[in-house]
Amino acid sequence: MSRRKLLVPEARLAMDQLKAKVSGVSDPKEAKFEAAREQGIPLDNGYNGKLTSEQAGKIGGRMGGNMVKELVRMAQENLNKK
Repeated sequence: MSRRKLLVPEARLAMDQLKAKVSGVSDPKEAKFEAAREQGIPLDNGYNGKLTSEQAGKIGGRMGGNMVKELVRMAQENLNKK
């Protein structure tokens, strides 16, 4: 799993949980594999140097895009409560 440096390191657990939620899995470590399966991309544990840039981008882009959509939805819901 990619470990990008977060501006707020304490948010790691929440971000991992969000990633699992939008991917429809219970374990955040399985999120990228689920996204790859849905796209028909052969992602394995370990080295994946055989993937093209396009394939890798489809996995990350799908997950990131869905996470942003969910965060926006959550923010709108929170604003409507106030």
